[in-house]
Amino acid sequence: MIGSLRGLLLDRDRNFGEVLVEVGGLGYRITVTPNTSLDLGEVGDTVFVHIHHHVREDAVTLYGFATKEERSCFEALISAHGVGPSLALAILSVHAPAQLRLALASDDVASLCLVPGVGRKTAVRLLVELKSKLDLPDVVELAALADAAAGHEPSGAGRGARPSNVLADVRDALGGLGYDLDEIRDVLGRLPAEGDAADLVRQALKLLAVRV
Repeated sequence: MIGSLRGLLLDRDRNFGEVLVEVGGLGYRITVTPNTSLDLGEVGDTVFVHIHHHVREDAVTLYGFATKEERSCFEALISAHGVGPSLALAILSVHAPAQLRLALASDDVASLCLVPGVGRKTAVRLLVELKSKLDLPDVVELAALADAAAGHEPSGAGRGARPSNVLADVRDALGGLGYDLDEIRDVLGRLPAEGDAADLVRQALKLLAVRV
């Protein structure tokens, strides 16, 4: 089984979520999330990729991740009933591991609905199933995990403070204004992960106005 690869990044195909890495004269086609594709660097760079080697009767596929944590999360996801590699990648394309664990620990069904193809019924089922597959934080750890998910330095993790997720606040505000999930999903991906919620809502509304 292949667990990792270090080699030359020969090509990146953003449309198909694939990179080509040459190792010892062999080119390995690796399926990745958009974030991993960008995190690896530029074509021509030497890159290191954590690999999940997926073997089926009709195909052998390499799935690549920039961090070991992301690979572990992917492997936990595909062990859940009804979650294949494609859905697992879609989930990780929307939610980094810290964000996903926070959503599960907080019973945040709406966050899971941001994943393309996941409706509310599916999100509820995934919430129940994935809780037993991923290590989730206890109440004391939730605030620190919220900071990590938003890219902040840990703050007040041990004081029992309720975690804040500014993008979740923006999502709820846009939903209350009547925007649908596809519109919200698109605009959230274009906003910074931190900042004042009111300012981010104004930015989101400007972006949405341009789409009209």
